[in-house]
Formats: sequence, C-alpha cells, structure tokens
Amino acid sequence: MMNNLRKVFFVTLMLASCWPAVFCQAIVSPLELTYKQVDTVQLGLKIYYPSGYKKGNHHPVMVFFFGGGWTGGSIAQFEPHAKYFANKNMITVLVDYRVKSRHNTTPFESLKDAKSAIRYLRQHAEALGIDASRIVASGGSAGGHLAAACFTNESLNESTDDLTISPKPNALVLFNPVIDNGKDGYGFERIGEAYITFSPIHNVKKGFPPTIFFLGTNDKLIPVSTAQNFKQKIEEVGSRCDLFLFDNQPHGFFNKEPYLSETIAKADLFLLSLHYIQ
Repeated sequence: MMNNLRKVFFVTLMLASCWPAVFCQAIVSPLELTYKQVDTVQLGLKIYYPSGYKKGNHHPVMVFFFGGGWTGGSIAQFEPHAKYFANKNMITVLVDYRVKSRHNTTPFESLKDAKSAIRYLRQHAEALGIDASRIVASGGSAGGHLAAACFTNESLNESTDDLTISPKPNALVLFNPVIDNGKDGYGFERIGEAYITFSPIHNVKKGFPPTIFFLGTNDKLIPVSTAQNFKQKIEEVGSRCDLFLFDNQPHGFFNKEPYLSETIAKADLFLLSLHYIQ
C-alpha cells in the first residue's frame, strides 16, 4: 500500500466544458490507491485534491460511499460532489466497497470496508495531507448507512484492521440514508437480529457527530417520521442534526437537478458553519 502513496500525481486544470456551472472549476486529477485487499479483491480510493494543494498542507477530508442497497452501485454517483468540494479546499475521496452483485457479500462486509477506508485515511493522514481530526463521511441510501454506522457500530471490524485507529467520522452529510434496519425499517430480511448493533438509529450516543440529513417526503424506503426520530435522538444526546425535507420527492431525488445543486449548496453551508470550508 505504501508504494501507492509514492505515486507521482500531476495537477491539471480542467477547463470549463462541464455542467452545471458550480462544477466548472479547476480540478486536480485524482490519485487512485488501494486501501484494502481481501483474497484477490482489491478495493480502491479515488482521491481529489484542491488545485492549490501543497505538500505539507493538511486539509479536511470528505469521504463518499455510493448507494445501491449494499447490492450494487458505483463510485461515479458522487463524482460531482467530490469535484465540487475539492474546489472548496477539501480533499475528497470516493470509496469502493464490496457489494452483493460483484462480490457475493452481505451488508456486513460493506460496513467492514467502509470502516477500513476511514482507518486507512487516518493511518496515512500525514502522507496524504489529511487533517485526521476533520473527516466528513457522506453517502446516499445504503452508502448513507455506512457513513453513519462507521460511528455507531462498534462490533464489526475487518480482522486485518488496526483497531487502535478510529473509523469514526467527525461530521456526517447524509442523502436519504438507511438509518433504521429494525423490523419495521429497511434491510431487516438481510440484517436480522444483528440490527441491534448494525442500525444507526438504534445506536445514537453522546458525542454523535454534527449531521445534515436530506430526504424526500415521498421516499418509499425511509419514512419522514424515521428521519424526524433520528434527528430527535441526536439532539437528545446534545448533538446537531439539520434535517431538510423536499416536498413530493422520491428516494434518490438528490442525484438529479435541481436537487443535486440544492443539496450540495446546503451541505456547503453546513460545512462552512463547522469551519471545514471557507
């Protein structure tokens, strides 16, 4: 893995032929690393750097987990977000992880991989220019679950991970996340009684990271009442949860305009309030 960290990467300016306009700025060509190998499966990170990045700098990092029910999905889902926030002086990371369709795995392996990815970034923070005390985890749907569960779950860990390194994010940006895996929630038929530790809403505790949560009111997988309950639980332990509901929008609404830009703009203001971006 350390050989990956020695790769030389070049700054390129991508001139504006993109859309929407918020993404038409200078972008650093991404660095691609392997963060974990399980048997013959190599799992990678795609890392975007700010155009003004200099060796020795330490930037907040935003880590993205794609959605797809722990069954499918692609890191391409959050490329617009990664490019946008790289232009906001953050380091951004698209994480590949094991899913059922490609690796014949369960949601439990997906969570192990998510935790491994954050541990990898913390372990190599100095070499990668990361501020290890300011890691934002983000994701949509099942990817939102992984982002939150990296904080809430204590029991699932890869046997090869260094457990002295925390996988817990310092802030969360969640797009219609799966947060309830209980008997009336999403995924119980695959999670079973393990929901007691796997389900974020059942494991909110003191020190929960500041969170922003986006949900459409016509989401058939995540009821509005579940999001409101999650917000209440977070606030009851003294933490912050900004919940934004989008009228008549279904699951996955945030992937398309105008909601792509609207949710990114609200996430921008949230991270600004935390002093993660300027």
